[in-house]
Amino acid sequence: MSIRDIRITHHVLPLDPPFPAAWDTRPRRQFGATIVRVEDDQGRVGIGSGDPMHGLPAYRDLFIGQDPCALERHAEVLSNIGFHAGRPWALDLALWDLVGQIEGRSAWRMAGGRGGSVACYASSGVHRPPDAMAAQARRMQAEGFPAMKIRFGRSTLAEDFAVLEAVHRAVGDELTLMVDCNQGWRMPWDTQPPWTYAQALEVARELERYNVHWMEEPLHRGDYAGMTRLRRDTQLLIAGGEMTREWHEFQTLLERECLDVYQPDAVCSLGMTHLRALAEQVVAAGCVFTPHTWGNGIGLLANAHLTAGSVGTAFIELPYDPPEWTPERRDFPLVTPRRPDDQGVLALGDAPGLGVTLDEDWLAQTRVAS
Repeated sequence: MSIRDIRITHHVLPLDPPFPAAWDTRPRRQFGATIVRVEDDQGRVGIGSGDPMHGLPAYRDLFIGQDPCALERHAEVLSNIGFHAGRPWALDLALWDLVGQIEGRSAWRMAGGRGGSVACYASSGVHRPPDAMAAQARRMQAEGFPAMKIRFGRSTLAEDFAVLEAVHRAVGDELTLMVDCNQGWRMPWDTQPPWTYAQALEVARELERYNVHWMEEPLHRGDYAGMTRLRRDTQLLIAGGEMTREWHEFQTLLERECLDVYQPDAVCSLGMTHLRALAEQVVAAGCVFTPHTWGNGIGLLANAHLTAGSVGTAFIELPYDPPEWTPERRDFPLVTPRRPDDQGVLALGDAPGLGVTLDEDWLAQTRVAS
């Protein structure tokens, strides 16, 4: 049994109207998706998605002819490639999907078999005014979500807190609320400095008044001392790590007790293979593992399978903020967009691997040159 081929295609969905992502100063007029297909010598094809993978073709020879089931070996090679050529983890997802097909096992069973479903929290992505955010929170509550994350980052903190006040007044404690401060990283064109410890603590004190469940990315991702201090000085859970990339960086976060909630995304950080080991470390340290999932439905499914099957969690992120961000937009590469049930639970099923079915006709229409 061996890997016969690796194919990478790129696709772009036009966004009209644009998506005004809260963490991006430029409204997004298109949404890209990279699809990775890895084929074995029996014709089975595993599917992954993630970063554009522009550097990977130069390293295809490191995988062609290899046993697809050697996931640990492949993850180590991908980690090395990540140093030289950007984040290659879509291939790790595709290999998990392929191995699941070879073994006839769903990815959540490959990850440990703990469970085949996971609750979701609604992760908003748009800066709406207070009344509109309150209405959105009531909608999420009515749709069965147990929790919702709102975004700070408006022109002033006063505007952010006016939104939080309106949302809290609308749903009280019946909907668990989290706040994403979006200070961990920036888009290339956004040169705003991240908050200082003093600024983050000031915001944390105010968030405590609203019984916010966690405060996400209140400081730059490399401000280890600040995170450790903030975690000690506030009652809030401190969350982060979504764009932390290296294994040793996560070890530093753990050793210095920087976070309560760890949010690495298998698409962006370490892949499914290494994140399974990290998830066990996180839980052993008494912390929470619940990945970031902003991307398309393939990445969402990979993170859901990994988490549900390994350590479990109270809820995982579901990017959902209609009408600007819908399952149809988010999951455009798939035949069927993924939705939780009326209790906010995403069922993963027993299909082999990730259970992905691509909409090949739509992908053909949205394909662009590499």
